[in-house]
Amino acid sequence: MPSTRFASGLAPYFNLIRWDRPTGWLLLLWPTLSALWIAADGFPGWHLTIVFTLGTVLMRSAGCCVNDVADRDFDKHVKRTANRPVTSGAVSVKAALLLGAGLALTAFALVLTTNAPTILLSFGALLVAVLYPYAKRVFAMPQAVLGVAFSFGIPMAFSAALGGTSWSLAAITAAVPLSAWALLLANLFWVLAYDTEYAMVDRDDDIRLGIKTSALTLGRFDVAAVMGFYGVYLAAWTALGLRFGLGKVFLLGMLAAAAQVVWHFSLIRTRTREGCFKAFRVNHWLGFAVFAGTALDLALR
Repeated sequence: MPSTRFASGLAPYFNLIRWDRPTGWLLLLWPTLSALWIAADGFPGWHLTIVFTLGTVLMRSAGCCVNDVADRDFDKHVKRTANRPVTSGAVSVKAALLLGAGLALTAFALVLTTNAPTILLSFGALLVAVLYPYAKRVFAMPQAVLGVAFSFGIPMAFSAALGGTSWSLAAITAAVPLSAWALLLANLFWVLAYDTEYAMVDRDDDIRLGIKTSALTLGRFDVAAVMGFYGVYLAAWTALGLRFGLGKVFLLGMLAAAAQVVWHFSLIRTRTREGCFKAFRVNHWLGFAVFAGTALDLALR
């Protein structure tokens, strides 16, 4: 039937943007929404909530397109990624890039409904997102670049909630306080934690291919480092949340996040592929715990 053929023809494109695997965009979404709620001192309104939720999904999907094109020659040598659409030839490089560009432009159209400082910040976010897939060829810990990319929604959330109409660096500085940039830095350590877990899954393949990852750079200290990254994230985010005036309910959310970190240690301590991959896949619940604590704390004031 024509409808069946049409659906099967679209399947590789849905696989390309990881439609069936929401973990990626959820990892982006929760810290962004947490920052948005903090900046707005509560519910920010449906407009900004929709803009940042849809924008997160769209940009993560666009990033998958760019990443798969950049990694197509590596992915075919890794069992877990050998069947990705670009690598397998189900989607051409040109089609993947066109889809990625279309998704990014749609996300940019959403940003255009906010304000000037947020629009200016979006160019920085796009630059980091495009550069990340190539960082593993240069940097010993490319996860740090991913950390910036996955955390850039935080200053953009502050800018959208607090920014003005001026097209200037001064307007960005006025809308995004230093404490918001500190939240970005704190969140970077969370990204380092869960993406190192992810890198531990492909350690053997990455050694063979000569790809640089934090799991390889850290060597036998990888598990200890992951726990350290989690610790810095939890401590810094807690301190900053209290600085923003959050209280007991927020602390309960952070306690729930810390309990999950203990669970993650039990999953990764033996360094099995299955355990490390599970720890990565469930990390979005940690982010949700932080967001839920933040949102409820602000709502119950």
